[in-house]
Amino acid sequence: MNSHSAPHTRDNPADELGLVLTGGGARGAYQAGVLRWIARNFPDLQLPIVTGVSAGAVNAATLAAHRGTFRQSVDRLAALWLSLSPERIFRVDPGTLGSTALRWGLRLVSGGNVAAPRVHGFLDTEPLRLLLRNILEDDDRKIGGIEYNIQRGTLRACAIIATSYSTGQTVVFVQGRDVRPWVRPQRRTILTDLTVEHVMASASLPMFFPAVRLGTHYYGDGGIRLVAPLSPALHLGAGRVLAISTRYDRSQSESDTPSITGYPPPAQVLGLLMNAIFLDLVDQDVVRLERLNQLLENLPPEKRGGLRVVSLLVLRPSRDLGRLAAEFEPQLPAAFRFMTRGLGTRETRSPDVLSMLMFQHDYLARLIEIGEADAEARADEIAAFLGGQVAGAA
Repeated sequence: MNSHSAPHTRDNPADELGLVLTGGGARGAYQAGVLRWIARNFPDLQLPIVTGVSAGAVNAATLAAHRGTFRQSVDRLAALWLSLSPERIFRVDPGTLGSTALRWGLRLVSGGNVAAPRVHGFLDTEPLRLLLRNILEDDDRKIGGIEYNIQRGTLRACAIIATSYSTGQTVVFVQGRDVRPWVRPQRRTILTDLTVEHVMASASLPMFFPAVRLGTHYYGDGGIRLVAPLSPALHLGAGRVLAISTRYDRSQSESDTPSITGYPPPAQVLGLLMNAIFLDLVDQDVVRLERLNQLLENLPPEKRGGLRVVSLLVLRPSRDLGRLAAEFEPQLPAAFRFMTRGLGTRETRSPDVLSMLMFQHDYLARLIEIGEADAEARADEIAAFLGGQVAGAA
């Protein structure tokens, strides 16, 4: 899906480019691939507004914090994804996984007894926290590169979205220049200096990853109640929005073909829930924005009530990343593979929940390759949207 408005001009503040990076766990590597193709062909591109949720928050923070050029920041992002393995994201040793499973079992049969063990998530994500701190944090525990880029004028705002488990609200944490906070039903903004804890909160897949405490509240994945994923970039003033989704757009025949035979295993149900939370809402928001653009284009500027036409380009995978994950499942660490198979990941032909946890090097490398190829296939659209010419084009 894409929607283009009137030609844009580089000196128009309302023409600012906003990058929207959606969630999807390990599928975030696909975004790195798309961005790597763009950076190779538009190395001096500037992204004044960057927003991210879940895995997209990791990507957004990494891009916004890098002190070099766009191409250098994307090279660093791609290198990060290519360096990952399950062990660098969560603890996968048999002892840790067995202990967690035991604690969950005791909790379920405790009848609410106060002496029952506390459970925070199926997986211990302390390795990811340490990795992000090493990459992003300064000595004061802030992501200092974001403020550096704001001061030098290459970045105007970075937004990380999380969900407050304490209040049920979607919270947009924003660090930027000349940002006016906004409030919507069940959504609010907090202006702050972004830290790794904000990124960890946004990326905390429900049930699988533990919630993160920020202040007095506990936060989880920002996609849980984010009904308008494009909204933060629009509120921050973006006149053009480049959104990179990790959801494959199935054809009608593919959608009508069952992924399972018989009663659905937990993996199938969890996959549907994860898709509904993190991926499907993007498509709905895109449709709303395109319809609004059409209405506004038929109205004179003085009758638009302060609303503006926004150019939009959405890039998404050309392959089903859930089905692809099944090909790489045998290479997962044995204890973790045993646990996921217990959820029924081998009983469905499209284990979407597995694709979000598949931080396996070969799978991530394949996603980056697909992202680059998909961007290459839409080179002309991307060039027209960014207002430039693909490097090497006649």
